[in-house]
Amino acid sequence: MLKRILPLAVAAALALVVAASALSKSNVTTLKGTVGPGFTITLKKGGKKITSLKAGKYKFVVADKSDIHGFTIEQEKGGSFEKAITPVSGMGTKSATITLKKGNWKFYCPPHESSMHGEFKVT
Repeated sequence: MLKRILPLAVAAALALVVAASALSKSNVTTLKGTVGPGFTITLKKGGKKITSLKAGKYKFVVADKSDIHGFTIEQEKGGSFEKAITPVSGMGTKSATITLKKGNWKFYCPPHESSMHGEFKVT
């Protein structure tokens, strides 16, 4: 009898580990960014403009609609993080999972940063 129960217990434990792993991956909030085709850049969560977020891991999905724009995110004032999610010379949708730390953050188009940018605070 024990020989039958032990494999079932192992299989059940393995199923729980796999389920927990899948849940932890799905807990990452998705943020949607758009750059172009005109001189616009946005970052939204659930269709609403972002002004603040809680510190943690986020998946950035950026639709780059112009080969003269790019989408870069960075932590301002003392932060050491900067990442180009889409390059200036390319188009298409790219994604990156980024852990945001407390502080002020900005996103921008590198060649048009003075007019194409946005900011948000991470608490």
